Amino acid sequence: MHPYQNAALPVEDRITDLLGRLTLAEKAGLMFHTMIAVDPDGTIADGNEMIPSASALLEGKLINHVNILTFAPVPPERLAQWHNRIQEMAAGIGHGIPVTVSTDPRHGVIDNPAASAAAGGFSAWPEPIGLGATKDPSLVREFADTVRQEYLATGIRVALHPMADLATEPRWARTNGTLGSDADMVSTLIREYVLGLQGDTLGPSSVAAMVKHFPGAGPQKDGEDAHFHYGREQVYPGGMWDHHLKPFEAAFEAGAAQVMPYYGMPVGTSYEEVGFSFSQGIIDGLLRQRYGFDGVVCTDWGLVTDAVIMGSDMPARAWGVEHLDRHARVLRILTAGADQLGGEHCPELIVDLVTAGRLPEARIDVSARRLLRDKFRLGLFDDRRYVDPAAAARIAGRPSFRAAGLAAQRRSIVLLTNHPASPSAGSGSPAATLPLAEGVPVYLDGVDPGVAAGYAKVVDDPALADVAIVRRAAPYDPRGGGFEAFFHAGRLEWTPDELAPLLELAATLPTVVDVRLDRPAVLTPLATTAAALTGSFGSSDEALLDVLFGRSPATGTLPFELPSSMAEVEASREDVPNDTADPLFPDNHGLRLP
Repeated sequence: MHPYQNAALPVEDRITDLLGRLTLAEKAGLMFHTMIAVDPDGTIADGNEMIPSASALLEGKLINHVNILTFAPVPPERLAQWHNRIQEMAAGIGHGIPVTVSTDPRHGVIDNPAASAAAGGFSAWPEPIGLGATKDPSLVREFADTVRQEYLATGIRVALHPMADLATEPRWARTNGTLGSDADMVSTLIREYVLGLQGDTLGPSSVAAMVKHFPGAGPQKDGEDAHFHYGREQVYPGGMWDHHLKPFEAAFEAGAAQVMPYYGMPVGTSYEEVGFSFSQGIIDGLLRQRYGFDGVVCTDWGLVTDAVIMGSDMPARAWGVEHLDRHARVLRILTAGADQLGGEHCPELIVDLVTAGRLPEARIDVSARRLLRDKFRLGLFDDRRYVDPAAAARIAGRPSFRAAGLAAQRRSIVLLTNHPASPSAGSGSPAATLPLAEGVPVYLDGVDPGVAAGYAKVVDDPALADVAIVRRAAPYDPRGGGFEAFFHAGRLEWTPDELAPLLELAATLPTVVDVRLDRPAVLTPLATTAAALTGSFGSSDEALLDVLFGRSPATGTLPFELPSSMAEVEASREDVPNDTADPLFPDNHGLRLP
């Protein structure tokens, strides 16, 4: 037995022993963290132009950090089987370094392949912005601990979340993944999120939290997203740079193991105008020196190599250094202080840089040590390398987890308005529309009739209904196809054509409207015309109807303000929270429904 294989030795001694045995190519392979596909039956997927095969990554590139993509639901038992197959493959390569499997969030009701996956076999919870609407740190801890248990059972050991970004620019497409706009509240929730995933210390029962997107991705110019060249700039017209750091400070205090910088490049600050992962002032200066962070820093995905993603050509997000070739981009990233390149699979570039004398191997050793440290702490070299598929089937999505997720969905729903619908029988006083009476004739638009039949008499003609229930996604400007289509950006108000059917229905029938607020929509036309108005953040029809029919109380409050017009959004400052002049509903607004 080699010393690094001896679990009785201190972790640092094991790392030193293994590091001294690794080739340069093996060290370079550690420094890449890229996508891998999982077939629904748990078998190892073939490669394609977007995602290389497992053998190409593990055997050909010596890469052993992979971000799973599931393009169809994969039962937890099958995911565990896939994980074990990958580990068996890795055990026969070189020094048998185990694979670290990561994932984007996968506990939501809504599927967005660009940023998160629907729950599938896992328990379904509100989106992070919905957790922010509960304002409940204990609930966020419960959520994160549930995620930990379900991930651990299936072999996922790194969460590419939480997002510690503040929702300060209403148009930003990633608002849905934040916990809200209030820095103090988000800081409190982020702390519980990290502790729920990792525990007090990172260990064999932990899932490592990769907190993102340092130093805060919210202040995107005009709300455009930095995945795309037109959204590469971050701006701070309100001078709130330090304000956006607060949630990250809370994450560091909680012991976050890993950090991901954002794509964006700051404009008009004291920092160099390059993407954050290319900035030595940001990573080495701010993150490493000011905050003393010595954990793994992994870049966001695709900073070096042009790629085809979901059928669309995607240039590398090398903002501010587009003129550099791939070798020079990698050199900039490593010189800045990052340890790992996300979404890339080109370790040969690091080998080239060292061989050519442009980068000392000692610098590679620094990052390799950090990366190995997390593998050892997570127990991947020991009894946590493989998982039990039968236990995965029993743990992931267990009834108690699903019930807790559904309860959280209910708690996240915000009652915005509740107008009188008709006089109460015998009293003449106006009665609020909600809660609705069980068995009422109801007309539906955007709600599953099969679910609603458990609450009301569903009719297909508004003339036969006493009330209508309508669900709508928040408005946005449709952009290009492919990958870009998953980013809801631009306008926050409906066009007249989009709005007309709602207004016509509300004019003839008391209409309850629920809007899925992945961004702060402009709901001014509905505030007085809808009989009642709710905002939801990734809640099933069942969760919504439980609130509308009074089976569960309405307790959520807005995690950001809702602006009254697009003109006010355009006049607001990107880095300042809740900055529109006359919001329709302020941050923390929410009516109670007993």
